[in-house]
Amino acid sequence: MYFVYLLKSLKDGNFYTGYTEDLERRLIEHNDGQIKSTEHRRPFEILYYEACRNQKDALHRERYLKTTYGKRYLKVRLKNDLSP
Repeated sequence: MYFVYLLKSLKDGNFYTGYTEDLERRLIEHNDGQIKSTEHRRPFEILYYEACRNQKDALHRERYLKTTYGKRYLKVRLKNDLSP
């Protein structure tokens, strides 16, 4: 099983989208500063995730969620979570 996830930085409020085979381990890696692209934005919380049965589908979904349409989808999907 693969997971596509959306993290929110508690430091700057920005988001990070990625995919992984082990969601718990990946969150720990992000929060421990082991991921170079997010090490200065720690700590993170998981806002959203989806499960995919194979890596190809997860990668395709991650790429979609990083597009304008994907960001719009997440904004609507998480409207209660993202409102102040």
